[in-house]
Amino acid sequence: MSGYPQVLFKNRRPGTTAFLAEYEAGGGYQGLRRALTMTPQQVRELVKASNLRGRGGAGFPTGVKWSFFPEEPGEKYLLANGDEMEPGTYKDHQLLLADPHQLVEGMAIAAFAMQIPQGYVFLRYAYEECARNVEQAIAEAEAKGYLGRNILGSDFAFELHVHRSAGRYILGEETALINGLEGRRPNPRSKPPFPAQSGLFGKPTNVNNIETFANIPHILNHGAEWYQGLSRTPEGAGTMLVGLSGHLNRTECVELPMGIPLREVVEQIGGGVRGGRKFKACLPGGASTPFLTAGQLDTPLDHVHLEKSGSRLGTAGVTVFDDATCMVAATLNLARFFARESCGWCTPCRDGLQVIVWLLEEIEGGRGHAEQLAMLHDQVKNISGRSFCALAEGAMGPVGALLERFGDELEDHVKRGHCPLR
Repeated sequence: MSGYPQVLFKNRRPGTTAFLAEYEAGGGYQGLRRALTMTPQQVRELVKASNLRGRGGAGFPTGVKWSFFPEEPGEKYLLANGDEMEPGTYKDHQLLLADPHQLVEGMAIAAFAMQIPQGYVFLRYAYEECARNVEQAIAEAEAKGYLGRNILGSDFAFELHVHRSAGRYILGEETALINGLEGRRPNPRSKPPFPAQSGLFGKPTNVNNIETFANIPHILNHGAEWYQGLSRTPEGAGTMLVGLSGHLNRTECVELPMGIPLREVVEQIGGGVRGGRKFKACLPGGASTPFLTAGQLDTPLDHVHLEKSGSRLGTAGVTVFDDATCMVAATLNLARFFARESCGWCTPCRDGLQVIVWLLEEIEGGRGHAEQLAMLHDQVKNISGRSFCALAEGAMGPVGALLERFGDELEDHVKRGHCPLR
């Protein structure tokens, strides 16, 4: 994109996919070659020094996560999480449509760094074209010696496969993903043990997001200092794929520097709020992140600044709402999604989210009363931090922000007996 560094999208062309010849022409697989001249420990330390943080939602430092992994030889697994079913998030889909070899090379480097012999790319069931692209990239990489036995003449071996998910939002949680890959019901697993100790088939397993892996070849090629320098803020590192949606004049997936102000994303990249209306709120990182308001438009989009603002970067899915939006209705829509996608394993999620939906339906439908507002506050407290996995916790992000930042709208619904915007 003009004026912004293009790293992950440098080979992106409308309607086409960059396969091996184009990827190699742009420096593809040079990162893997460089990694094989280093020790696994050196590769892990380089990734750690880059300050790359996971792009799947939690934002955990990738190099630190790799440092927990046992380096000793044996049966171990590397998994790429491409389930991507959160509303407003579609970056991995666009990445694999454009340039799938970045994922393949990134996983090969990660496998070497952790001495893992086998990997799987776990993809959302609907991503058929992406699955075909990755399968073609794997076949091309195997033919050129980038995968398989004795990679590039070394003694390192790594096999990679594609797995098409059966499709549920809960499969984005890494231990539920592991259960799904094993053919089990995709409930999250209890931690500890963590996947690095006991994951797929009870063996050490590393799980990272697709975009996270795609960053790895570029870090090997250009170094940690270069990668950090791509960010607008010292608290961030690299670029990020931002999925724009909602009430904007321009909605698409774009690559932007970490730390770019939200205002620049909305007003310049997104072309402003459509129809000449005003910005009211946005989800800055996907459906499970708390709303930001117009007074927070100058917040830099990185993990640290968004956490200070009371939200999260998540998957960088920026969904904008204009000033004609009822935030109660918008939050109800999100709550219905999370309640439907609960795996039903724990009470706070299975039953608590249904209660949240009922309360918001009553209030939005003009049947709410003051006691239900109090119940909504209590229910958020009862669910937050008490569910088995992060699904319910994430679902409380927008609900908690609704109470904190748009409490006047909730009260207006109750006082008027109907939505004040209708």
